[in-house]
Amino acid sequence: MIIWNPWHGCHRVSEGCEHCYMYYLDGKRGIDTSVVTRTGNFNLPLLRNRHGDYKLKPGMELYVGLSTDFFIEEADQWRGEVWRIIRRRPDIAFRILTKRAHRISGCLPDDWGEGYDNVMLSVTCENQRRADERLPLLLGAPARHKGFMAAPFIGEIDAEEYLASGQIEEVVCGGENYDGARPCHYEWVKSLSEQCALHDVTFNFIETGSVFVKSGKTYRIASKRVQSAQAHKSGLSHWNGKPVFSLASSGGTIFGDETFRPFFRSHCDSCGSRQLCNGCSNCGNCED
Repeated sequence: MIIWNPWHGCHRVSEGCEHCYMYYLDGKRGIDTSVVTRTGNFNLPLLRNRHGDYKLKPGMELYVGLSTDFFIEEADQWRGEVWRIIRRRPDIAFRILTKRAHRISGCLPDDWGEGYDNVMLSVTCENQRRADERLPLLLGAPARHKGFMAAPFIGEIDAEEYLASGQIEEVVCGGENYDGARPCHYEWVKSLSEQCALHDVTFNFIETGSVFVKSGKTYRIASKRVQSAQAHKSGLSHWNGKPVFSLASSGGTIFGDETFRPFFRSHCDSCGSRQLCNGCSNCGNCED
């Protein structure tokens, strides 16, 4: 997947943040995650190659703010500019994720209306408490595309009433990793999968996490690639198609050769994130 972090840094706001992966990774690099800073990738969607074409092709999907929170207070000074960038790339889908659901409505642009056609708003719900706190706020906010992520999945979630609203298009689920990872239980994932299947909502189980419990037995899985493969092998993902973003270029709705086509390697077929991914970037960090 391709990630756009216009700013970096965050503050812990709930129990899901206790063992935040960014605090762990930043700590290894000597970076203070609590300091929110604008990044060098701020204008990523607008970068062009030497031929004058956008480097990010039409039809791509960008995950926004995975090393921060899109609605964090310190970014209020930059968010307006980011909304303008998003408006300039109606040919790209932007997936925005937040734990600060209470700030969504107050941070939307003036011309938002019922939402931009190319933006999905998603909230993180790590357990029942946070699902009951954040999902009503998400459902009450205007947006053309909505979803939620149960990650790190550290407690069972009954999301029936929220899924029954018909507003949730996609649910993503994954266990916890890195320092102090708490267990993710197979039974929790299975329950949420069944709820999504009942309401025909796409459910993506992307990884088990490094501590996975099934039938009372604890499995410790260090490799994220193995975690992802095991999630895929579980058969718990439920596919009802990707959210249909109405993407448009200057010439109208994009189609045909103008649209980005992802490239996947053979081992991608057994990856839990396969359906969410923009394809291989040929970074050379894996072997086919």
